[in-house]
Amino acid sequence: MDGHPTDTPGFIKSLSALGDSLLGALQERVELVSVELQEEKYRLVRLIIWISAAVFTGVMTLAFATLTIVYLLWDTARLAALGGFTVLYGGVMVWVIVMLRRQFTHQPKPFEATIDSLTEDRACIRTRT
Repeated sequence: MDGHPTDTPGFIKSLSALGDSLLGALQERVELVSVELQEEKYRLVRLIIWISAAVFTGVMTLAFATLTIVYLLWDTARLAALGGFTVLYGGVMVWVIVMLRRQFTHQPKPFEATIDSLTEDRACIRTRT
């Protein structure tokens, strides 16, 4: 009977230490996810702002350039100019869509650091057992 009371506090202490370690690891991972989520949010906002600025300035430039050229060709070839611009802008639109799709396929995976960290943790636990 004397051996059991001394074994119990050691076992409980070990369980407590294990629980503390697990909760500490979980807390670190949640903090890492939180930081990565914040970074993704900032990156998305910056991307939206730059895309909006590019689209606005591009549309304004194209509109005024098109109006200027059509005005200059009003008497001689206005339909040809309008048709040519339509074909040109359609081709540019297709090129932009292809480039945008390529950009999205080469983006890093969200939460990549968290996934890598969890993979390392699992590998470390497997080697210890």
